[in-house]
This record gives sequence, structure tokens and C-alpha cells, in this order.
Amino acid sequence: MGSPVLAVEGLSKGYISGRQRVSVLADLSLSVCSGESLAVVGRSGSGKSTLLNLLCGLQTLDDGRIAVAGESFAATGAGAEGRWAELRRRTIGVVFQDVNLMPALSLLDNVRLRSHLAGHAAAGGEREWLERLGVGAEADRYPDQVSGGQAQRAALAMVFAMAPALILADEPTGSLDRHTADEVADCLFTVQQQTGCALVLATHDRELASRCDHLLDLSTTV
Repeated sequence: MGSPVLAVEGLSKGYISGRQRVSVLADLSLSVCSGESLAVVGRSGSGKSTLLNLLCGLQTLDDGRIAVAGESFAATGAGAEGRWAELRRRTIGVVFQDVNLMPALSLLDNVRLRSHLAGHAAAGGEREWLERLGVGAEADRYPDQVSGGQAQRAALAMVFAMAPALILADEPTGSLDRHTADEVADCLFTVQQQTGCALVLATHDRELASRCDHLLDLSTTV
């Protein structure tokens, strides 16, 4: 296995409640290499979403270090915001439970926009990604004209079209029925394995988590 796409050392994060500091994540370390998948599980409030927000720079860590594709971030690092933004644009693909498609754009134009922002404007494979994920027939429809499962597949197409080194998926099937959730999960794991990107998946679904190479249970870390 090569060098980790994602490496975390001694990560800690908490918040102030009243006069007390409540620890959410404490002295956490992990690594994920290309082609590997890590499931992050734990009870509600254990820090799954907080961890993913930290791993893409949407929250700041209190202590420790995060390295993504050679870019390293510490709690006191200067100029981190711009570097994180560049990573989210080109290197880190994020999939949310609530589909983050722009309602004024068709599914195809959502994928095209994400590909363009990642610097792949000339690739021309955006429609093929939608077809590969089973929603090619809906390419010219808008997000409110398709089902939740179809919209989530389009969100995955949007992420894969940017050719990320790392995908962070926060409860990507949590709002879907079991049948649709299984189909979306199949798409996610199949394409992740084919492209060789690293995957960190936060989920409350132990069956979904069991499909990953590694498991991190945050219920036991604080």
C-alpha cells in the first residue's frame, strides 16, 4: 500500500457548554490510502459529522494534525482557509445526506459545473458519469423533478466527475429507503474501487459500514 491520501495524528475537538469544555474527539489518529475505505460509526453525537467537517476544513481542529494529499494542517496553521478551499475544489469530494445539487441547474449542468471547478472542463465525460450511475435518462431534468435516489446518484456523479483523491460521505444513504439506499451504496463502492480513490464514510448503518475495509467506532474513543 502506498502513502496515505489522508493521515490524522492526535486530532482533538471540543466545544464550550456553559463553563465546561465538552470533548467530542480526543487524540484521534487514522490513515486511509488510495483504494481503501474507512467506515466511521458511533452513537448520535459521537462526532461522526464533526470528524468529516474537520477532514475537509469546514471546522477547525483544537489540536493535532491533518494531512490530505500532501497538504498538512495544524490547529495553529496560518493561511489554512484558502488551502482547504482549493482541496475541496480539486481533491476532496464531499457527499452529504441532504443532496447538495443546485436547484436552478439540471443534473447534467450540476455535474458539469463541479467538473469545471475541479479543472476538468475539457474532459467531456459528465453525461457518461450520469449514465454510469444509472441516471443518464434524467440528465436534463432538474433536482426537484427526480426522486431522492436519483438525485443522490447525480450527487455521486458530480463528485466522481471531479476525479477526487478522497471522498468524504456523510450519511449518504440516510434519507433513502432500504432498496434505494442499497443501490446508491452499490454505485458508491463500485466506482470508488474502480477509480482507486480513498473513501471515508460516516454512517449509523452497520450493514453499510461492514462493506468498508476498516472501521472506526467513535463511541469508544472519548
